Amino acid sequence: MPYEHILVAVDLTEECDPVIKRAMTLAAPTQAKVSLVHIVEPMAMAFGGDVPMDLSQLQQQQFDQAKERMDRLFVKYPDIKRGDSHLTYGQPRQEIHQLAKENGCDLIVVGSHGRHGLALLLGSTANDVLHGAPCDVLAVRLLKTS
Repeated sequence: MPYEHILVAVDLTEECDPVIKRAMTLAAPTQAKVSLVHIVEPMAMAFGGDVPMDLSQLQQQQFDQAKERMDRLFVKYPDIKRGDSHLTYGQPRQEIHQLAKENGCDLIVVGSHGRHGLALLLGSTANDVLHGAPCDVLAVRLLKTS
């Protein structure tokens, strides 16, 4: 059964290009809708909630930078519509799952670094998204760059 709506989770680095290209290739034969999502994690999460200072200005700068990078992707991939894409704060796994449900996505595409050992045990966004996803998940293997 062909996919109708593909949600592509991007980290907004150069590494997201193969992930987007794979999604576009899957979407092309049936002209499936492709949406991008980037989740900006709240800085307080990195500190376990105990933050000795106000991080709101830094958080806003981080969000603004993410928006600029997302805008560049729309220029690079004109078939992806701005209105079909999402930039939000939160925990990636929860937000990606929620967006996939709310938007009727039948495939989530994420990048994976193919971690092993301790790095795998500590987890990754790709691994988090896989567990409990409301639809199929495709992890696109990303090659290490040195």
